[in-house]
Amino acid sequence: MQFAMALALFTAFVGLMIAPTRLDPLPGLIAILAIAAGAGAAGALNMWYDADIDAVMARTAMRPIPRGKVSKGEALVFGIFLGVIAVVALALATNLAAAALLACTILFYVIVYTVWLKRSTSQNIVIGGAAGALPPVIGWAAATGHVGLEPLVLFLIIFLWTPPHFWALALNRSDDYARAGVPMLSVVAGRAATTRQILVYSSLLVVASELPWELGFAGAIYGAIATVCSGLFLLLALQLNKSIGADRRAAHRLFLFSIFYLFALFAALLSDDGGCLNSRTPGPRADRNIGWGYTNALQHTARSGSRLIKFSTREV
Repeated sequence: MQFAMALALFTAFVGLMIAPTRLDPLPGLIAILAIAAGAGAAGALNMWYDADIDAVMARTAMRPIPRGKVSKGEALVFGIFLGVIAVVALALATNLAAAALLACTILFYVIVYTVWLKRSTSQNIVIGGAAGALPPVIGWAAATGHVGLEPLVLFLIIFLWTPPHFWALALNRSDDYARAGVPMLSVVAGRAATTRQILVYSSLLVVASELPWELGFAGAIYGAIATVCSGLFLLLALQLNKSIGADRRAAHRLFLFSIFYLFALFAALLSDDGGCLNSRTPGPRADRNIGWGYTNALQHTARSGSRLIKFSTREV
């Protein structure tokens, strides 16, 4: 699913753009493309390891390996090669800190989430969600060479967003997960327990979403958008918690809105005149007159990277 790739690229792009130090266009373009390649590598390795369960799940049966379009060996080689290229390119274009974070993200997603957690615990999405929350931290590190409080707050927002998003999806696909032997919370604990946990994480997300404004690295535009969207998110979580088991619409509404929600928050960060965008200082290699051309170039690269590595963009 292309959403997962788009999310990783967009949040990394925002982390890069709101950092206090600005890269010049070429390193910025390479950084976004390297993060896209890293996400593609993680996805390919996930499909290599999960080929057996992908074949029995309706949602994943059309992936390249179950369809016979790509062999498991080819997927493994492709994933390793792409991951190495991504990490090396990011190190050469930006710095070792960003490259190390990208390498850790790929390894965490593949080894900790895919190999260990996914088939062993109902908390797979909670812990494994750390990998999906790291792209804005990588983007920030690519620009600055270090990790600060701001990207950690963005990490926290995505980390708390992940369980409600994926559990809302899993509620309507419990039979699929059960058939594959994946212990999603809705399979192990049932619908009622899952909707309660969704409500808990949604409440924590509402608090975390206000932190960029409260801490001063986002302005009033972000604060207003975060307040309205978080209120709607919590309302949908409440409706889901009160819905009856046969009603699939409440879970589907929350799932769809969660996608809009995260993009809205990060778009608000990017466009908010009161945030860090006004206080960025050019780095040693930066061009002071990049302006909107820089933004548009990176956005175009993000879209191109998403199309380039479609092989690994289906949601897991």
